[in-house]
Amino acid sequence: MHGQDLFLGDGNVARHLREHTWAHSPLGRPETWLAINKAAADEFERIFGKRPRVGVSMLELLADTPEHQAAVKAVWARALAGEQFTETGEFGDHNQARRFYEMKFNSLRDHAGNLIGAYQFVYDVTERIREQEKLRAAEEALRQSQKMEAMGQLTGGVAHDFNNLLTPIFGSLDMLQRRGLGNEREQRMIAGAMQSAERAKTLVQRLLAFARRQPLQAIPVDFVKLVSEMGELIRSTTGPQVHVVIDTPPTLPAAKADPNQLEMALLNLAVNARDAMPDGGTLRISTHEDHVREGVVPGLRKGDYIKISVADTGTGMDQATLARAVEPFFSTKGVGKGTGLGLSMVHGLAQQLGGALKVSSRPGFGTDIEIWIPQTAEELPGAESDIEITSSPSLSRATVLLVDDEELVRLSTADMLVDLGYKVVEAASAQDALALIDNGIQFDLLVTDHLMPGMTGTELADITRLRRPGTAVILISGYAEDRGIDPKVPRLTKPFRKQELSDLLQAIVVHGERSPG
Repeated sequence: MHGQDLFLGDGNVARHLREHTWAHSPLGRPETWLAINKAAADEFERIFGKRPRVGVSMLELLADTPEHQAAVKAVWARALAGEQFTETGEFGDHNQARRFYEMKFNSLRDHAGNLIGAYQFVYDVTERIREQEKLRAAEEALRQSQKMEAMGQLTGGVAHDFNNLLTPIFGSLDMLQRRGLGNEREQRMIAGAMQSAERAKTLVQRLLAFARRQPLQAIPVDFVKLVSEMGELIRSTTGPQVHVVIDTPPTLPAAKADPNQLEMALLNLAVNARDAMPDGGTLRISTHEDHVREGVVPGLRKGDYIKISVADTGTGMDQATLARAVEPFFSTKGVGKGTGLGLSMVHGLAQQLGGALKVSSRPGFGTDIEIWIPQTAEELPGAESDIEITSSPSLSRATVLLVDDEELVRLSTADMLVDLGYKVVEAASAQDALALIDNGIQFDLLVTDHLMPGMTGTELADITRLRRPGTAVILISGYAEDRGIDPKVPRLTKPFRKQELSDLLQAIVVHGERSPG
């Protein structure tokens, strides 16, 4: 048996190097060890539970573990045939921590150049592999974040434009319905078109929520009261097969949110939970305070939050589904059974409010959706601060300066205002409106779109109030671009009905800085 001339390395090399030396010799058996150092023998024994010795056949030693025997035979067949190559593999007990090794195979030849065996250097590269896996995971998380941000920007822009298209459709259908035009068949067609417009409005709202660009009316919210009151509605929505449990403490600090959007989010999550429990189950909605440390919840800053948990005992999600759960239009409900925007809307809402959303799920064990909303030191609004809507006073002498760069939106809004008894002066831009003001136009109320080229509606309102102190203002927007907007300024979200416009106008008449007329 040959191999006595092999260099095995000194102690310093052995500390980092695992070296197995096997040979195929006419005088011996195939896959027989010619030499092996102590470090390699120790590692082999740790992995396979058998101590290798010079002169012993590798395949015989692994006879009671056929899966290992087959793998070893295949790789060493290549080496013993004279192939020189490098491979990386994972070894060890599946129930314990496994390690990665880089194996370099070389041919072993005698002084005459004849192939007499093969030898192998093995390096433990576990830490390198794990660092590479961490890097890949970080890169994947970055790609996912960039993808979601790009999708959000695209979705938000499309939804904003869609709102501008929907506003005149919405307003015109609403006015046709109110005036009762057409015969019974035509009225049914108008009603059907209005129903589709309502669904489109909801779809756009969810798209804007996902994109974190929906207009929010964030105020301090009593979460105990809101969740408790939502309990009955959720019970009626989920049906008798689902046991709904509302778990809230007696009191909680206030958190700042849009109560209407938050209620819609909870309702969406409840419907998702119901659909995940076709044979019934338990839906638990709980709230409590959570003091979050930096880095504990991804995307959440250190601070005090109210956490809402919506947990079900349904079918759950596998890892592939869970990874895409908050993507818009991704749904597991099948064609025609959902838009795939419910969870993405909740995700966008949480982020827009300065919070976060986390989804935990396992197949067969259900799903838990957790939402964090920042606490606020602001006081809860009292009943006396609610907007009061009264019957319409005479508006025949009131004049509105209406500003919108979208002609169809402006014409539709003007028709509504005229129908409500206002006189309307139209301007296609903020600059045109300021020119009218400089020329001495008299008006009682400024109604302006917020996002316009050149100058926003907010900037126009500020300048108008400097030149005409006390002028009442309404901002119209289908977007959450609210930087610099005074939260006290009345806002109307596109698309809107005539009645919504009327209600806001009447609230200004009752509580505003200046009554038209």
